[in-house]
Amino acid sequence: MTAAHPTAHPTAHPTDALPDGTVDAVVIGGGAAGLNGALMLARSRRSVVVIDSGTPRNAPAEGVHGLLGLDGTPPAELYGRGREEVRRYGGLVVSGEVSAAEHAAPSADGDLRFAVTLADGRVLTARRLLVATGLRDVLPELPGLAEHWGSRVVHCPYCHGWEVRDEPIGILATGPASLHHALLFRQLTEDLVYFANGTELDGETRTRFAARGIQVVDAPVEEVVGDGDGGIRGVRLADGRVVERRVLAVATTLLARTEGLAGLGLRMENVPGGGRRFASGAAGATDVPGVWVAGNVTDPMAQVGASAAAGALAGAHINAVLAVADTGAAVEALAAAGNTGAATSA
Repeated sequence: MTAAHPTAHPTAHPTDALPDGTVDAVVIGGGAAGLNGALMLARSRRSVVVIDSGTPRNAPAEGVHGLLGLDGTPPAELYGRGREEVRRYGGLVVSGEVSAAEHAAPSADGDLRFAVTLADGRVLTARRLLVATGLRDVLPELPGLAEHWGSRVVHCPYCHGWEVRDEPIGILATGPASLHHALLFRQLTEDLVYFANGTELDGETRTRFAARGIQVVDAPVEEVVGDGDGGIRGVRLADGRVVERRVLAVATTLLARTEGLAGLGLRMENVPGGGRRFASGAAGATDVPGVWVAGNVTDPMAQVGASAAAGALAGAHINAVLAVADTGAAVEALAAAGNTGAATSA
């Protein structure tokens, strides 16, 4: 399998200096979920730092789609706006990668603490964490496939479907999820070929495909053939034939990005159809006190709008938990001051 996430080519952007002391929250990940979570926290006057590796999942895409009011906005432009919005309210956005995130000794009053270490050795201490690292799409090991990822090789009919409508499209089967994939892309074109590529199709499925005019090719696929101009000419089969296609749709394996996060002890679970994600509950809360998750790292099927909404909800929840903790600490401090005053008066 080939990872299609653009980790080798991070996007450069202005970076803030790390603050001294402990901050209310560190957000690990500068995509839609992370930035919207940070925005909610910053607007609540929380000290918040976003650690952004600059490698969002949708970096290869020309535009974000299905996002009301912002449809077609290039990902880099959308995230650039988001970073400036976070900064507008006092939040910080730091370019870098997290090499370790782990529990640290609590404060004197028992409040949680986490240590976040960056790849360059710098360390940041936080009261709470929001993990929004996203996921990595893993493609089948097929020559010629990965190089066209995000342009002529697509995965989501809602993210890319309109842009490839009426094209000769091929579905490269990877498992049971590909059967439904075919029905969704059939909505977008009348010229659809399903490359079974070693997967089994029962009689009922073949009848359903035939009824919709979906051609099935059972021969194994050997490579994706380029057109010499950056596009796709077709698919070469094991028998030597080339089936002409301009677009390939493939259901990827969805793997949460977990690098540097093992020390937190977050629980993971399988994704239906293949893949792994962080388990989460209401508002992105995890089994680990003080740690929340949001976006594709826990909801692999979420589009940009849903990821942003999840980040906002997690950010609001973190602020609410911090408000309770702050009030408890203030009550204890007041009680301690009162006892001291009483002893002094006596």
